[in-house]
Amino acid sequence: MADYTRPDVWALQAQREGYPARSIYKLKEIDEKFRLLKPSALSRGLPQANILDMGAAPGSWSLYILRNTALSLTAVDISPLSRQFDQGLFDDKKRFTFIQADMTSTETKTLIKERRPFFLVLSDAAPVTTGNRLIDTTRSLVLAETALEYAANVLAKGGRFAVKVFQSGDSNKLLRRLKATFDKAVSFKPKSCRRESFETYYIGIGKK
Repeated sequence: MADYTRPDVWALQAQREGYPARSIYKLKEIDEKFRLLKPSALSRGLPQANILDMGAAPGSWSLYILRNTALSLTAVDISPLSRQFDQGLFDDKKRFTFIQADMTSTETKTLIKERRPFFLVLSDAAPVTTGNRLIDTTRSLVLAETALEYAANVLAKGGRFAVKVFQSGDSNKLLRRLKATFDKAVSFKPKSCRRESFETYYIGIGKK
């Protein structure tokens, strides 16, 4: 069994480059391939080019966005963000809002709807794993379905979406729902995912 408590080459590189987790490289690969962070013509017409980052803790994806764009960002997680590497970026109230709350709660959904529209919704949310693949994939699918619900309700027309999911027989149903919601929907597994991991990412481009 893999020992996830020991930092691998990606985790060590993340710390050297000032990020709290190896997940930074997953977003970097996804962004380089699908150009998610490049505002579309439609999003440039919005009052603000907003991004929603769900399951944000410990904060690597939020830091990547704040460091590499001038866009405004709303992040949500039930756990706090790490302040080890942000160098004050998380204190920039003009660009960044962090909501520490359960993303599946009705209250959080209502709060996020008040901040729409967004041109990009991201979710790297994952359940607390048990080692039981059936339980873990089921819990992951619930989070991914919640993320898609957010995307359906708060994304502007033409917007983009990326969500992590633990692969299972039922996860293909979620991909089919993405294909019904977006002009293009694909599955993509970044090289920085652990080799033995059954996680992957579903990408939606061009909300209908």
